[in-house]
Amino acid sequence: METKAYWVGFNHVKGIGSVRMRYLFDYFGDLSLAWQAPVDALKSAGLPEKVIEHLTRTRQQLDLEQLLDKIIHQGIKIITWEEPEYPPLLKQIDQPPPVLYVKGEINRQDEWSIAIVGTRRITAYGRQVTGELSRFLAQNGITVVSGLARGVDSVAHEACLANGGRTIGILGSGVDRIYPPEHTALAERIMQQGAIVSDYAPGTPPDGVNFPPRNRIISGLSLATIVVEAGEGSGALITANFAAEQGRDVFAVPGNIYAPQSRGTNRLIQQGGRPLMDFSEILESIHLKHAPQQQSLRLVLPADEVEADIMGNLSHEPMHIDEIKQVCGLPIDKVSATLAMMELKGMVRHVGGMNYVLVREMTSEYRINQDD
Repeated sequence: METKAYWVGFNHVKGIGSVRMRYLFDYFGDLSLAWQAPVDALKSAGLPEKVIEHLTRTRQQLDLEQLLDKIIHQGIKIITWEEPEYPPLLKQIDQPPPVLYVKGEINRQDEWSIAIVGTRRITAYGRQVTGELSRFLAQNGITVVSGLARGVDSVAHEACLANGGRTIGILGSGVDRIYPPEHTALAERIMQQGAIVSDYAPGTPPDGVNFPPRNRIISGLSLATIVVEAGEGSGALITANFAAEQGRDVFAVPGNIYAPQSRGTNRLIQQGGRPLMDFSEILESIHLKHAPQQQSLRLVLPADEVEADIMGNLSHEPMHIDEIKQVCGLPIDKVSATLAMMELKGMVRHVGGMNYVLVREMTSEYRINQDD
């Protein structure tokens, strides 16, 4: 039986999360052995009696091969924390989810992600800021992560998609149970330019208790979290708290002191969150704080044909952006956005006067692939 079937099996057992999954993996050395282990061995592994009861019942009820086939036939990808495809940023957090279910595609570009979260009761101000912010990130090659909820989340996803950006939606249900249901069409579009992700098994219905834990994934996938609008009891503040605990930057958009939707964000600023006054602060923050990651990212660059084209025409002699536009035959906004992302990744450097130089030559391996 395929190994992933056992990961999926344990994911269905109540009481077995990240900590116990890791312990079982370390104790038995193989999840198939853990799944088939007798009760005495499970007790020796440290599982409480109640959890052993849940496991025993689940083993009797589930046909793992049949379950795995059903998930795969639904077009759902299964990514475990033992696989290289598992998002590296998420793997860095305390107790990362052992299994992710994905519809769409998570790729290397998504290592540069920002979370945008906020209230469902979005105001006209919040809608404007969210739309402009998401558009800015999309145009600069940053993936937008949010929770597919009504309000700020959906506006963030929509604006990102409208500007050709990548976006990832994190659910508090199975990826086959889109919530709210009116966002089903939006979810389908997200799958074309990103992914829908959940650590809940397919078939899991939306439940209020599911949403706070999923917020750790929103922040965990992101270099920084931005709270646009949030009431004092908003779930967006839970995401911000997770981000802070994970050592990620937290930004809050200042709002009207009389508006209930701004009480949470203003309080967040009062407690040390960074007030977001200029969108460029976001790029500066992740560039300075995460510059050490650039070296590993360069190994898989350029990310697409546009970056490759620009790299192929740049040298260590300064070239003006207008000349780059001309030789590459690309729109100026596309050149500008791509250069911003390439500079963030350490591929090119702005040397003043809208002139750019190449920092690192394109690898011979990539050149060969391009020639093919």
